[in-house]
Amino acid sequence: MNPTPASHPSSPGRGQVIVLTGPPGAGKSTVAGLLADRLTPSVHLHSDDFWHWIKQGAIAPYLPEAHGQNQVVLRVLVSAAFGYADGGYQVICDGIVGPWFIDLFRTTARERNLPLSYVVLRPDCPTTLHRATSRSGDALTDPEPVRSLHGQFSDLGRYEAHVLDSTALTAGETADRVLRDIASGSYRLHPGRLDPPFPA
Repeated sequence: MNPTPASHPSSPGRGQVIVLTGPPGAGKSTVAGLLADRLTPSVHLHSDDFWHWIKQGAIAPYLPEAHGQNQVVLRVLVSAAFGYADGGYQVICDGIVGPWFIDLFRTTARERNLPLSYVVLRPDCPTTLHRATSRSGDALTDPEPVRSLHGQFSDLGRYEAHVLDSTALTAGETADRVLRDIASGSYRLHPGRLDPPFPA
């Protein structure tokens, strides 16, 4: 059976980029996977992979001295995300993308004239710590950087409107909320003049 034009990757339609962020343990990757399952055609970019591809000279991204490295990696991620979106894909980027990095996405969204949504999952600190320290594999489980990163997402000023408190929500419920709010434009970052830089 041939795919319909609306779902075919070579369709002339253009896509969008959804940045799904928050502290470690917020459920970003799980929710991003659910979003990718419900949007078509879709791409899920797990930003941690972009750091793991650095084989020599990598710096833990949560350290202050990693700022330059993180700028490079984010630019590569942005290029990939909007490359897919230009081809008609619904792109979900999950990772730690604080407001101090979001202008990299906003600038490209304006240049490419593509929709960009910014969603911050922020369960309360005890919930975040429990989820993060219970994980396995290569995930960050050290309580101190998790607590520090949660603090960095705790007062986002003009970006507070992009925060979803997912403390009491399941992953499925969170995905439902995110999709509904994206459809309504609640998380859209509009093109035009960029805001003053957010302090890192």
